Amino acid sequence: QVQLVESGGGLVQAGGSLRLSCAASGRTFSSYAIRWFRQAPGKEREHVATWTGGVTYYADSVKGRFTISTDNAKNTVYLQMNSLKPEDTAVYYCAAVGTYTYWGQGTQVTVSS
Repeated sequence: QVQLVESGGGLVQAGGSLRLSCAASGRTFSSYAIRWFRQAPGKEREHVATWTGGVTYYADSVKGRFTISTDNAKNTVYLQMNSLKPEDTAVYYCAAVGTYTYWGQGTQVTVSS
């Protein structure tokens, strides 16, 4: 199985940028589809972006602003978030999806207006 640890969250002003990291251990991330989700207070968990076999998909709400990249040597998947908006405020999670789904612990992103 794989273990995931997210990092890189924080407080940023609207229009700013953050890069989230999802560091995998136990197995290589490329054995899975890696998905980023977010959950804002009082809302359901929302899919943000997916990396699978080098192909990426983005939710309409983040398309053009968020980008997934990978570093095989570090066994890490990144989510670059630009032009952040207050509505992007949430806890962000990465998940490795295969036969089973493995979740990281989440990282808080807060965007102030």
